[in-house]
Amino acid sequence: MRLFSLSLAMLLALGGFYATAQNTDMKVRGHASDPEVYFLNEGDLPNSLELLPPPPDPSSIAFLLDRARYDWGKNLRNTERGEQAYQDSKLGGDGVPRAFSEAFGVEISQENTPEIYKLIVGMREDAGDLATRDAKVHYMRTRPYIYFNDHTCNPEDEVNLSTNGSYPSGHTSIGWATALVLTEVNPERQNEILERGYEMGESRVICGYHFQSDVDAGRITGAVAVARLHADENFNKQLDKAKKEFAKLKKEGKVAPPPAK
Repeated sequence: MRLFSLSLAMLLALGGFYATAQNTDMKVRGHASDPEVYFLNEGDLPNSLELLPPPPDPSSIAFLLDRARYDWGKNLRNTERGEQAYQDSKLGGDGVPRAFSEAFGVEISQENTPEIYKLIVGMREDAGDLATRDAKVHYMRTRPYIYFNDHTCNPEDEVNLSTNGSYPSGHTSIGWATALVLTEVNPERQNEILERGYEMGESRVICGYHFQSDVDAGRITGAVAVARLHADENFNKQLDKAKKEFAKLKKEGKVAPPPAK
């Protein structure tokens, strides 16, 4: 009886912890409160819960693919690709501009390309948060490292991520949305930019943060975010500034040409 009471108390405490964490995650965030990382506000984007199918059931054939891809990713962690995946996990601050600079053909930074920097940092949470929020909160899918009682490529992130649903992948949504927008700015390097955006999603599988189905869904929400951003006046103004800044850099010979075919 004492053991049962202790177990019940622990479950209630844990439940309270998760409820508190979810309430924190569900606070109203958007352009009105965080204009540096949002162009849009809550409710502007399509509801991801209505847009996406449910994540695969653990008894389904689709989940077998998730499991196989988890094993694939884990085998790559101690490689050069695994190191890239680890670096791709750091998308806060200058993480997104840094991740795309080589593929884009010029260093993206506040000092070097202030308008392009403002564009892609300014849309980060439109793609990573608003575009994924409804489905994440509803499903609260267990992340693979928890499901498999394992670790990620960066154990320091595990506690924080455990209170945030796995489906769809917010990092993937950010990476794919950013790639689509940067391709508009520099279409000559579209292959390199889109490849880099795709890799950022696969990095989430390699690190064990997400199942493959989370990543696949994240690419959908990323594309949806870009489509909706194009209906926003402030985003379009900033995109125009970014294109003009890029044209100037290209005229000055500061943009690397695409690789020879």
